[in-house]
Amino acid sequence: MKIMHVDASAKRERSNSRALARYFLERLREERVEFDVDYLDVTVDTPPHVNEAFAIATYTAAQERTAAMRATLAASDALCARLLAADALVFAMPMYNWSMPSVFKAFIDSVTRTGVTYLHAEDGHIVGQLGRHKVLFITSRGADLRAGSPYESMDALTPALTAAFGFLGVAAPTFVDAQPLQFANPEARTAALERAREELATVAAQWAQGERVANQQAEALCQTVVE
Repeated sequence: MKIMHVDASAKRERSNSRALARYFLERLREERVEFDVDYLDVTVDTPPHVNEAFAIATYTAAQERTAAMRATLAASDALCARLLAADALVFAMPMYNWSMPSVFKAFIDSVTRTGVTYLHAEDGHIVGQLGRHKVLFITSRGADLRAGSPYESMDALTPALTAAFGFLGVAAPTFVDAQPLQFANPEARTAALERAREELATVAAQWAQGERVANQQAEALCQTVVE
């Protein structure tokens, strides 16, 4: 399995979301899942924000693009290729002011490409190209936005990520949210991180089981062909 792992926290090594993503990958290894990681830190390698040249180039038919247009889209083309080459996506980020970090929004804008990561079917509907991918969002939140919390309605991050990747074909992403952290007492922070780790261990076990089943099916198919 090839995993694209994207970190988006400005805190770097003091980041809870980064630590939780590493924890998840460690649990996968403990489950004996064989995988390679394509790692991207969008706080270091931030995709260019959309400008006029990008907006024009991306909606110009590929065969009609000038050399300048192709150059404008080169970084986006490469990032889309990395995304499509992966089997699973692990995105780790904090919540900033109720939504995603701007560097991750730049990533979404760079990989949401007509004719590449989504296609227009003959009947006019959109066909996202990430339908086969496992997708895990690991988020850290300063406040408690769980159901029943006074801040529940202020979670703009979950619906934004669900909508953006749903458009690209991801029907059922998994969310593991560590909350509350920044605006909580030490006991509540410790409990929030422990809940997140328990959930991530469960997701790792589920992914591992899925890989085992897929491998068994592939082996059975090969055996049938040989016979």
